[in-house]
Amino acid sequence: MAEKILARASKRERVAPGEIVEAEVDVAMVHDITGPMVVEGLREVGVEKVWDPSKIVVVFDHQVPADSIDAAKNHILLREFVREQGIENFYDVFEGICHQVLPEKGFALPGRLIVGADSHTCTYGAFGCFATGIGSTDMVSVFATGKLWLRVPESMRIEIEGKLPRRVAAKDLILYIIGDLGADGASYRSVEFVGEGMRDISVGGRMTMCNMAVEMGAKTAMVPSDAKSKRYLAGRAREPYKVVQSDRGATYVEELTYDASELEPQVACPHSVDDVRAVREVEGVEIDQAFLGSCTNGRFEDLLQAAKILKRRRIPKSVRMIVAPASREVYLQALDRGIMKIFVEAGALVEPPCCAACMGGHTGILGPGEVCISSSNRNFRGRMGSPDAKIYLASPATVAASAVRGAIADPRDI
Repeated sequence: MAEKILARASKRERVAPGEIVEAEVDVAMVHDITGPMVVEGLREVGVEKVWDPSKIVVVFDHQVPADSIDAAKNHILLREFVREQGIENFYDVFEGICHQVLPEKGFALPGRLIVGADSHTCTYGAFGCFATGIGSTDMVSVFATGKLWLRVPESMRIEIEGKLPRRVAAKDLILYIIGDLGADGASYRSVEFVGEGMRDISVGGRMTMCNMAVEMGAKTAMVPSDAKSKRYLAGRAREPYKVVQSDRGATYVEELTYDASELEPQVACPHSVDDVRAVREVEGVEIDQAFLGSCTNGRFEDLLQAAKILKRRRIPKSVRMIVAPASREVYLQALDRGIMKIFVEAGALVEPPCCAACMGGHTGILGPGEVCISSSNRNFRGRMGSPDAKIYLASPATVAASAVRGAIADPRDI
């Protein structure tokens, strides 16, 4: 799939792994943290107009509402930039996290080449496109020319068999795979998630898996487009699209198979995403904070799974639970279904749609010695605040179960 998409984007009949191509970008995204550096870079090199304002998306999601004078200045800078450049695809505060907003607004389409100034841009691969994160300096080149040099990655095929058991989620599956392969197990590769088990996983679950592929070093990750992803895009897609599939008998650098039906809840232990163990092995570790949200697990289905556990239960006073829906659309869905009321009655703090505690630069910062269980994607030292804090990564169900117990708990027991 990666080779086909990059061949089309570079106007070549075919490309091979290791080749350098100059590819035309279909969509380019920046947010409130990375965007200002791109604007400054454009000014430094004397570029007055972007290559195509209709293909640029700007989302405010990391520090919203502005939590400091510097953040407010960044917002002002970007608001002025989008007005000056005529960029209509601008989503200000309260629209949500970029990696949820772009699919919702119909930008993540099969066969497209999408780049974003954020490492988890690979989320969009859930819809069968080549999506990858790039640095702000590279994005200056894209904004100026619409093109970018890319090395064609080798591809690896990961086949998923079986059906996920009760209260075991796609997050548990991708954590298990990362733990098995290691943080560099897919370095600069294009990962294709395929198989009957994968087809059974929801679109949101696929987004979770592609989102975290970068945590095992992948350049991009993709799920072949099927009936589920097409249903999601119906009424959202901004333009017609052509589905790209790998050829039968395509060559992969590595092929692996995992049986989802044998999986149990997983947790990534501090301070590495690939230090993964079954929840049973770390049960009882006391927590100070539980975070439900992020571009990994802030979707409606994630909130619903947590609400089923929290309903008619109270979070102990020793635990702070923070809930941040991934987008305005998700927030409204949760309001309509009464899910927000369940969270508030349980004692959780509901945030506006944003990155919130995940990035450690806004709300929910951890203090020295504190322990957090989070549905986000990274648990590096200092990621959510103090370098002396500890972060455990888990599924929404495990986060909710742990919040109820005041310690890491297996959601199957509640």
